[in-house]
Amino acid sequence: MQTNLAAEYKSRVEGQEAESILRKCVHCGFCTATCPTYQLLGDELDGPRGRIYLIKQVLEGEAPTRKTQMHLDRCLTCRNCESTCPSGVQYGHLVDIGRKLVDEKVARPVGESALRWALKEGLPSPLFAPAMKAGQIVRPLLPKALKNKVPEKRDAGERPTRIHERQVLMLEGCVQPSMSPNINSATARVLDAAGIQSISAPKAGCCGAVKFHLNDQDGGMTQMRANIDAWWPYLESRQVEAIIMNASGCGVTVKEYGHILQHDAAYASKAAKISALTKDVSELLPELVKALKPKLQATNAEQLAYHPPCTLQHGQQLKGGVEKHLSELGFNIKTASCEAHLCCGSAGTYSVLQPELSYQLRDRKLGNLAEIKPATILSANIGCITHLQSGTDVPVRHWIEVLDAALG
Repeated sequence: MQTNLAAEYKSRVEGQEAESILRKCVHCGFCTATCPTYQLLGDELDGPRGRIYLIKQVLEGEAPTRKTQMHLDRCLTCRNCESTCPSGVQYGHLVDIGRKLVDEKVARPVGESALRWALKEGLPSPLFAPAMKAGQIVRPLLPKALKNKVPEKRDAGERPTRIHERQVLMLEGCVQPSMSPNINSATARVLDAAGIQSISAPKAGCCGAVKFHLNDQDGGMTQMRANIDAWWPYLESRQVEAIIMNASGCGVTVKEYGHILQHDAAYASKAAKISALTKDVSELLPELVKALKPKLQATNAEQLAYHPPCTLQHGQQLKGGVEKHLSELGFNIKTASCEAHLCCGSAGTYSVLQPELSYQLRDRKLGNLAEIKPATILSANIGCITHLQSGTDVPVRHWIEVLDAALG
């Protein structure tokens, strides 16, 4: 796609990167077939190709409007289009650039700005944990919309204390320890059973995704640098072999630290190494199967349904691993036969900012999963798990919790 950058963008890094991405687009429209918002709305401007045209117009000097902003806001950034695109267009990076350039020129209403500020400052805040605890205490009294965001309190269980020669870093995350603390504990126990010790760097915090995707890109990069600083001593001492993520939304972000900080002279090299060492915990499954199979006390014979998060199957391009390896361990697990590739509607803060579209996608996803008649629904990201649970009485868990339970 030929693009003639306006003078104001020719010297900007964002403009140059956007132009190189746009040049790969051949207008084919394959992306619209797998775009969730296009499926719901049928509007070209609510599909990747239409949004690409909007961003192109801005880069060429056309003034963006609230309508431009609205169509970019409606994008889930699920990156399904990247899996579909035959030309390798990096749409996720492009839409981040487009949102930044549009927000520079289009003011948001006060209420909308306040909500976005509360999300980006509140979710990664140390105050989130006590707020979630208070919400869980009064959960039965909360209105439905708020109750959907406050999962029932669950026990985290014990963390293993054994020391192993093999060690990995594990990011605790910002909201996961409060919303579903057993995921981190279960991950530590499963790795421990396979002879791998998980370590948490005390100063590592939010991965930066929340702020970055709410267009506080500077704030997000500050959090990314803080994590690099927290992890770096462990890497320098060669104490750890990998950085493990059990929330695929965090994983896809940390794997892109190298790209996001590539122009930061002080952090570019370190960020690239961090990204190279980062793995979703499912990437360890091939070796975990061999180590854990003899230790399984009893695999659950009940039917399990698996929803692969977009951040795993499209963002990280990790497809089929969880289902394959859990099946090898004896679990009865299936993905939906229809639309397994589509987003569930969670998409970070999307379910708060675009609730109507988000809940339509949630119910569509749950309808497809219901055909499996599962006893439990599994996923690999705290956002998907919480969002899906808000629409069903079937328990929704992280797959590693089920594996942990089978180890007894």
